Order: sequence, then structure tokens, then C-alpha cells
Amino acid sequence: MPNQFSEHLSQWLPQRDELDWVLGTVYAIEGPSYRKPGAMMFFNTQGHQLGMLSGGCLESDIHNHARRLMTSGEASTLCYDGNDEDDISFQLGIGCGGRIHILLQSVQAANHYLGLDQVQGCLQRREALLYLQQIPAAKQAALARTVGPDDSAYAQLLQQLQGRRAGVVQQNGTDWLCTHLRPPPHLLVIGGGVDARPLVGLATQMGWDVSLCDPRPANARREHFMQATRTLRCAPADLHQQAALADVDAAVVMTHNVNLDADAITALQQLSPAYIGLLGPVSRRTEVLATAGLAEADLKLPLAGPAGLRLGAELPEEIALSVLAECHAVLQGADATSMSGLIRS
Repeated sequence: MPNQFSEHLSQWLPQRDELDWVLGTVYAIEGPSYRKPGAMMFFNTQGHQLGMLSGGCLESDIHNHARRLMTSGEASTLCYDGNDEDDISFQLGIGCGGRIHILLQSVQAANHYLGLDQVQGCLQRREALLYLQQIPAAKQAALARTVGPDDSAYAQLLQQLQGRRAGVVQQNGTDWLCTHLRPPPHLLVIGGGVDARPLVGLATQMGWDVSLCDPRPANARREHFMQATRTLRCAPADLHQQAALADVDAAVVMTHNVNLDADAITALQQLSPAYIGLLGPVSRRTEVLATAGLAEADLKLPLAGPAGLRLGAELPEEIALSVLAECHAVLQGADATSMSGLIRS
């Protein structure tokens, strides 16, 4: 199952009254950590877990602490210090060596499920929101609330985050973890040939919302794209008229037909996704733009053509990895360079 929080909420929601639950959240880190502030997961009375707060190193111990809160309606905090010889994470040689602070909150009807049903509703409607969780000074009632874009506090809280996904903010002398929650990326794949299968499969495995478009009956057959969220049979020229595509974050054009590719690139100018990738060499990009009657200056956003990072990809699965890696980096505002410096341009 994908590790997007929206997926975990979908698993939790039908069982919210059948079992006792605790929500675990990383609210601060010092030094290296597998997960960052705002990472969340669920624990229940049957020992099941949804999500992860570390690389699998700490979850069992966190679950033991969570059991003590499941029926209490309370919240508490934990700290794992990978540099402290007396800390369990140090003694077991697990973790990344940094310090990680965990917030545990009982989730039950009495505390309105911490507003998580509202969070799920917003994400299903593909709406962003801010989720605030009170960090207790000692054991106290678990408190959380949601703040939508229409709330007067929304802009102020975003400003306090300073571009971070999550961070601790103060309100009325109380510390709250404020997390900017957004729906998973919506990827549009235009072209349903054989090489689109691993691209759609990998994107859905990452928890992305994937729309697939191909007007040709022999392409985009449902049996080959069972994981796609939706399949559209419209002409690429009409993509901008599809209501389901109003919130597309990224698009990859790969019909292997110059005219269809040209129509798709033209229509995407009206949808304005943050990333547009075109499969094929530079010469194909030139041909597609000429067929579309578009100059570089006409493009609202840079066209990634050829799409993808230089991974030495050749097979469809390798190309899918290359394209999605570049797409992910653009959506996250990352530079897609080697973290170790092993690979240099």
C-alpha cells in the first residue's frame, strides 16, 4: 500500500469505531532522521500499523507506548536519541543517529477523531489544509484542529512555516505542530502504449492520482492499466475541457504520434501543470512544437523534452524511473543532484 497519508486515512476511517487507535506524529528532529516533521502513522489495539515514523527501526517500541494511550483520550511525547548511550535507539544500534521527537495522540469519538475525518474529506476533494496538533507539556487531552484556506489564520500560519511542510508554531502560549497537508500529486499520462505501463504502475505505487488519456481503442486497455485512477478516451486536443483534469500537477506526453503529441502540448498550455514531460529526443521536441505551431516563447512552463534525468535508461521501466524522478524533483522544488556527490555533472 502506498505510504501517502491519504491512503492511511482511507484504511483507518472504516475501522475508526471498531478498534482503539493512536496517531503518532514526528513533530521535531535534531540531526539526521529517516522521516521529517509532519510524518504520521496509526497504531491500533490489534497491533496493526499504518504508515511509518522511521525506517522501521522504532515503530515497535513506539507501539508499546501507544498502547498505554489508546483508551485514555490523552496525548504524550517521546524522544529517541541516537547519540545517547542510555537511549534504546542507541543501545540497539538503530535509527539514523539523530534525535527524533514523537507526539502520540489517542483518536476516539470523544475527541472528534482529532478532526481526521475532516482531513480525509479535504484530501479527497483535493483541497490543501493546515493540520494543527497540540504538543502537551505533560499528559493531557489530545487536541487537534484543521485550518482551511478560507480561515483568516491560514495565511499567517503558512508564513510561520516559512516554506516548510511542518513546524512548531505558538498560539496563545501553546506549542502546536502545524502541518501543511496537500493531496497526492495528480499525474496525467497522455498515451497508453506498452511503455506507459511501468510509468503508470510506478506513479500509483507512489500513491499518486493518475489519469490516463488515449483516444485509440487499441491503447490504454483497462486490463493493462488497472492501477490508473481514471482512463479518458477524449482527443488530446480536448484535454483542457475535462473537469477531472482541472487540478493536474504534472503531465507526461508519450503517444508516439507527432500530431497527438502536438495537440496534447497545446491543450496542456491551458491546464498549466507544474511539469510537462515529452518523451523522445530533442529533434522530436522540435518537430512536435513546429506541428503545434508553438514557439518556445509561447510555452507557459518549460517543456521537459527529452523528459527525465540522465540515468542511462533504456528499458521502459528504467525510462519510467527517470521521468518520474525528474517530475518528483520539480514538484518538490528539489535540484535532483546526487546527495553524496558521487555523481557530478
